[in-house]
Amino acid sequence: MNEDPSRKRLGRGLAALIGEMDKPAQQSARPSVGADSRVPIEFISPNPRNPRRSFAEADLADLSQSIREHGIVQPVVVRPAAEIGRYEIIAGERRWRAAQRAGVAEIPVIIRDVDDRVALELAIIENVQRADLNPVEEALGYQQLIDEHNYTQADLGQVIGKSRSHVANTLRLLKLPEVIRDMLVDGALSAGHARTLVTSDDPAALAKRIVEEGLSVRQAEALAQQPTVRETTGGSERQPVQKDADTVALEKMLSDVIGMNVSIRHGQKGGEVRISYRTLDQLDELCRRLQR
Repeated sequence: MNEDPSRKRLGRGLAALIGEMDKPAQQSARPSVGADSRVPIEFISPNPRNPRRSFAEADLADLSQSIREHGIVQPVVVRPAAEIGRYEIIAGERRWRAAQRAGVAEIPVIIRDVDDRVALELAIIENVQRADLNPVEEALGYQQLIDEHNYTQADLGQVIGKSRSHVANTLRLLKLPEVIRDMLVDGALSAGHARTLVTSDDPAALAKRIVEEGLSVRQAEALAQQPTVRETTGGSERQPVQKDADTVALEKMLSDVIGMNVSIRHGQKGGEVRISYRTLDQLDELCRRLQR
């Protein structure tokens, strides 16, 4: 992927970017608006592509009460919308929602004229830095940048300020069934627990056991590596097959390298290496690597 100067700049964080964009720039079609501008709240709309989908009611209530007493301390970052005079939120939707509840007529904004890609990058960066995204929202945001803007996992790591392995492990959460994703969103499962379920033969059953028994991530990892083998005739269960530590480590290393789930199984007459892909683009990338 060709080097994009904006990605290096974005990697330094939202605050650095805002400060840098406050510098004098070339004259544009729209008038420049300073960071202390105030806009009627009804002229601002949420970003439908915002990676954050979950807003806790209790947090909104607390922030709304704070805004009533002290006002909005940090401006909301917006960009011009298609309709003249209206704006779309880049970062700060929670503050905007709380301000509506507080009955605020105008809110302070920072207006930046950026395209869809940069707006999405900024939204993800701001939420990741604040730890405002649940693991599923974070993974969906990463996948959106990959699907819509041809990012690689290495690109994402540089832009978001995370390691490539963190990006790969976060994306693996999207392979989990919907019921487990809901548990992640609700906070019943941590991202560490959820990553152990990706390689499980029955992730839903294991997730239920993790929650009911309060298992640690290490305990969940041990259980996930014990698939149940059934007889082909009677359906009765044999003893679980325990993978050795070297096999487990090799699976994790390969999964981190290629960004896809890798499972290794040994048998008396050999074994198999299974690579699971989620999209055709991932399959194409795998084929390109194998051809090289």
